[in-house]
Amino acid sequence: MRIAYLNCFAGISGDMFLAALIDAGVPAEVLHDAVKALDLNASLSLSKVDRSGISSIKVEVLENGKPAEKHQHSHNHDHEHPGHDEEHTHAHSHTHSHEEPHAHKHSHGRSLSTIRKLIESSKLADPVKRTAIHTFELLGASEAKIHNVDIEKIHFHEVGAVDAIVDIVASSAGVHALGVEAWYCSPLNVGGGMVDCAHGRFPVPAPATADLLRGIPTYSAHVEQELVTPTGAALVRALAPSFGTQPAMRVQKIGYGAGTRNPKDFPNVLRLLIGDAGEANQSSVAILETALDDLSPQILAHVTERALALGALDVMSTAVQMKKGRLGTLLTLLADDAKVSVLEDLLLRETSTLGVRIHHERRSCLDRAYIPVNTPYGEIRIKVGSRSGEIFNAAPEFEDCRAAAAAHNVPVKQVQQLAIAAYQTSRENR
Repeated sequence: MRIAYLNCFAGISGDMFLAALIDAGVPAEVLHDAVKALDLNASLSLSKVDRSGISSIKVEVLENGKPAEKHQHSHNHDHEHPGHDEEHTHAHSHTHSHEEPHAHKHSHGRSLSTIRKLIESSKLADPVKRTAIHTFELLGASEAKIHNVDIEKIHFHEVGAVDAIVDIVASSAGVHALGVEAWYCSPLNVGGGMVDCAHGRFPVPAPATADLLRGIPTYSAHVEQELVTPTGAALVRALAPSFGTQPAMRVQKIGYGAGTRNPKDFPNVLRLLIGDAGEANQSSVAILETALDDLSPQILAHVTERALALGALDVMSTAVQMKKGRLGTLLTLLADDAKVSVLEDLLLRETSTLGVRIHHERRSCLDRAYIPVNTPYGEIRIKVGSRSGEIFNAAPEFEDCRAAAAAHNVPVKQVQQLAIAAYQTSRENR
């Protein structure tokens, strides 16, 4: 299974992520084509730079052939901002020190609906569109919460600017071109110090970034600079990775994406590792459990459906006998770390429990793939489990079989048997 690990020891921003994708092997043409599809008169400039002795890719967004305008937090921008070259989103207008007060209008300011229409009307592939739009919706939701306004009333300035739109859309195209099946990420170094933004002088991370990082492991170390931007945080959240140390993997490619600054003795880079899962393909899985003896079976069924919809890997209910001889149900959810917070909230809100047990266990998984086969009832996918090229299990996808059986008015087991026969025949003919 092809996996990726983001090492965010120097934080993450949109341009750093984009550069790391390129350095890790995503063809530059994929990203150039994605930018061209936006029809914003924008392009990407790629260069090799040195960051504390580390050779890295640096990406710069050009607008009409010139570096895209950068915008910063404060209402008076007469100082150098100590962070990456991508700045924070907010809904306020600015007064620039080099402009007449209140005379400058942001022609690049775009609402969420405008950005959504821009992406949807482009010739980008549908999966790329969905990832990019989801990332912007995450940004918009955080800003709306900060300002206590409806999300559609948020008028993006920095994130609505050409450079940020390009970072997000091109990164989305790169993610899908990479073909990674599972993402992993280290805790994020947010940096330190203070930052001037539309909300006043705040400690790092700024309000929008802090909101986007809720539930994500973070820390502050090494430098008094802002290391995680809202776009970087939103991209990480959109990927929904598992967080922790590097998983067992056979690394094949390493990409380094450079930030703008080059501090002494601190490589300002994002490292991206691409490879195959370790030989045993082991990973950590979170287990959430709660025992219930006073909840309607209808509510239990509802919670099960909601948990799966929210990203639980599996949901199980076991009949148990509880105190005072009461019959109850042990509800068990399996999930990646990134989903623990939302699933914990689901159990506490939707059930009658007063607490949830959460622990982690190691699991060993087979690599999974789907192989389509043709049957008299149409195409059926065969789910195949393998390790190191050896197939251990193969079974027809039940939902495919059920749909085909209903369409042709035949028993489901008949479709299953024909699908297995077709799969075995296809293997024998190879």
